[in-house]
Amino acid sequence: MANRAIAVTGVVVALLLVGGRHKGATLFAQAPAEASSGAAHQTVINRYCVTCHNERRQTAGLMLDAADIENPGQDPAVWEKVVRKLRTGMMPPEGRPRPDAATFTSMVSYLETSLDQASAAAPNPGWPAESHRLNRAEYTNAIRDLIGLEVDGRALLPADDSGYGFDNIGDVLTVSPGLMSRYMTAAAKISRRAVGDPTLRPGMTMYKTSPLLLQEGRMSEDLPFGSRGGLVAHHHFPLDGEYQFKISLERPLNQPVSGKGHKLEFRMDHKLVELFDMDENKAGRGAGVSGFLEVNIPVKAGMRLVTASFIGSMDRSIPYDGRPPNPPVASFQYSRVPINPIVFSIQIIGPFDGQVPEDTEDTVSRRRIFICQPETPADETSCAREILLNLARRAFRRPVGDADVTPLLDLYALGHQTGGFEAGVKWALEGLLVSPEFLFRVEGHPTTVEAGTPYRVSELDLASRLSFFLWSSIPDETLLDLAEAGRLNDPAVLDQQVRRMLSDPRSSAFTENFAGQWLYLRNLRTAAPNAVQFPTFDDNLREALLRETELFVESQAREDHSLLDLLTADYTFLNDRLARHYGIPGVYGSHYRRVSYPDDRRAGLLGHGSVLLVTSHPNRTSPVVRGKWVLENLLGSPPPPPPPDIPALIENDEGAAPATVRERMEQHRANPACAACHANMDPLGFALENFDAVGRWRSADREAGAPIDPSGTMPNGTPFATPAEFRAALLTEPWRSSYVTTVIEKLMTFGIGRGLQYYDAAAVREIMREAESSDFRWSSIIGGIVKSAPFQMRKLPDAEIVNAQN
Repeated sequence: MANRAIAVTGVVVALLLVGGRHKGATLFAQAPAEASSGAAHQTVINRYCVTCHNERRQTAGLMLDAADIENPGQDPAVWEKVVRKLRTGMMPPEGRPRPDAATFTSMVSYLETSLDQASAAAPNPGWPAESHRLNRAEYTNAIRDLIGLEVDGRALLPADDSGYGFDNIGDVLTVSPGLMSRYMTAAAKISRRAVGDPTLRPGMTMYKTSPLLLQEGRMSEDLPFGSRGGLVAHHHFPLDGEYQFKISLERPLNQPVSGKGHKLEFRMDHKLVELFDMDENKAGRGAGVSGFLEVNIPVKAGMRLVTASFIGSMDRSIPYDGRPPNPPVASFQYSRVPINPIVFSIQIIGPFDGQVPEDTEDTVSRRRIFICQPETPADETSCAREILLNLARRAFRRPVGDADVTPLLDLYALGHQTGGFEAGVKWALEGLLVSPEFLFRVEGHPTTVEAGTPYRVSELDLASRLSFFLWSSIPDETLLDLAEAGRLNDPAVLDQQVRRMLSDPRSSAFTENFAGQWLYLRNLRTAAPNAVQFPTFDDNLREALLRETELFVESQAREDHSLLDLLTADYTFLNDRLARHYGIPGVYGSHYRRVSYPDDRRAGLLGHGSVLLVTSHPNRTSPVVRGKWVLENLLGSPPPPPPPDIPALIENDEGAAPATVRERMEQHRANPACAACHANMDPLGFALENFDAVGRWRSADREAGAPIDPSGTMPNGTPFATPAEFRAALLTEPWRSSYVTTVIEKLMTFGIGRGLQYYDAAAVREIMREAESSDFRWSSIIGGIVKSAPFQMRKLPDAEIVNAQN
């Protein structure tokens, strides 16, 4: 093993050595020609802006008395900041004199037109990181698509750092010696699993359920209809051999078990392997059903579905909606009331007498790897070369040749000495998986390009940008073939590929990784509502909240809805657990289905319990957190961080008359230092105050005994009285433009793997204008992004920028 590590390290070192135009139109009405001069707008700037933003006061670091409005393109960083504030009506601030709407429109139109013309004359696509490491999710998906092996990336690699809200930002995906060691360990494990290692000793893998997961219905679509509870494991068996399965059936702390006649089915790939009658199979410690049920069976190598579940759901003598609900899983009552037994864990031990499959067709990974088999020993090296050329092309995401496979063939030769042909391939695969050509996306540039000069990335690099954007994985054969044929830059071809990729199951990674971070869905894993105040919250609900939003966003993208529908859609995806939580009747069963809302309370994302939960405190709602979430994630206007000496919100004390959150926030805003930011945030959060901290609808604050007041005003003064009116206000100007712009910016940040800068604003506006004719459909937005200059181009940074970064 030490020799292999040394050899692989040597190969890593060797491989390191080898290896639009912008229009001037705006969504605002164009200003009259006579008003579109810098001199006319200078008067407006002097009257409304320079009082605060001057060289003496330097408010927010903006000095407009020194900026040249006659030539906005000469100082785009300053004027893009002004445009953003004017578009959202954030400036001039509340209480200060403000120009009329026509003046606002004229000013924004003049500035955007001037800035877009300057950008078109001298485009700046930016300079993403020279080497962009695959993050954990991308690495996991790349292994799946390269060799057909499902691996647990969380067990193999540490979590990645994030920047600009996402964990695929090239500049923050650094590499340390410790991380490189983890990659090497992962490569060794993956290559052994993919090829098969007859020297592999028996090991144990355990799959467990959460103690807060109720098992009173069908737990997964992989389980039989009519089953109750259970556990599902997608397990890779490395070798043909005998395996032992230990199934643990428990109630925590030996709590009482309901009734008799429980029967458990143990299945492999949906086929019944063993039926256990609990009255006959009492392998117990303590009272009732407990201990392990054991099965020993031969299993063929490969990925298998292992399940254990009980037959029958619940007592059907009582109508479904007439049954009393079980006590909350975190409550004392739950620990005392007899409940059906649960499948607590499945242990898989083996292989015993393991053998490498004789037929390469036995497993997906061996089919992907062994595209040839040597007929004689003399054919082994040529077959190995063919295998490595095929793998390297997909792994390196480009055509490969002798220079690419020679270091891998050296590893093959070392492995061949220890165990023959397949051992050599295994060593070479291990080396390929730690190659910088695989672990990093390194975009080349023409040797004739000078620093500061924009240029188009190669079509192969464009294929990688596209696949990692929509699939978080490597390009497939279709993308590589189009890139090699020089056809991927064709706008019609790009549109066709975007539609194809969004309809592919691999696009679920887009929902999981983009929406999961944009909407803070990943925070659901650690959300911990107070068990006393919210005793009905359990892991069934946690999973349902996450799945609802994932299915919703996925349906919006695949069905090519408008981005506006994210806020207005009158449907969602529910199972019975989530429907009960929302108070929506007539939904039965654990499977998710599309359900139309009975009223307008929950339309769109702002009615999803997932969003409402991650923007609350454990014991109460938080208008501040929710308002900040709306400003930052929907309107692109994040408030500044609070000063360090700002006092915390006063909580309700024992013995005192409880106050509503709104009343306490009003006391908090009495502090002038707090009022400046809270004036914009709080009303947006109060608009969602009808939803409690776990997303249930309420009309009154029970703690304070007062009705909920969701009314408020938008930062530009537009009033609203209900959540429905608030959603409607978000889709009126200027907020509609701010919302669409923000989603485009979030998508582009995720797509190109870097934070957006002022010089990207013109490209964002062009995408927005082009997509408006299709009502901002997903295909138009994503198509506009992949055809934009920041996505298709890059430039080498100027020398002074490089020196500043170093």
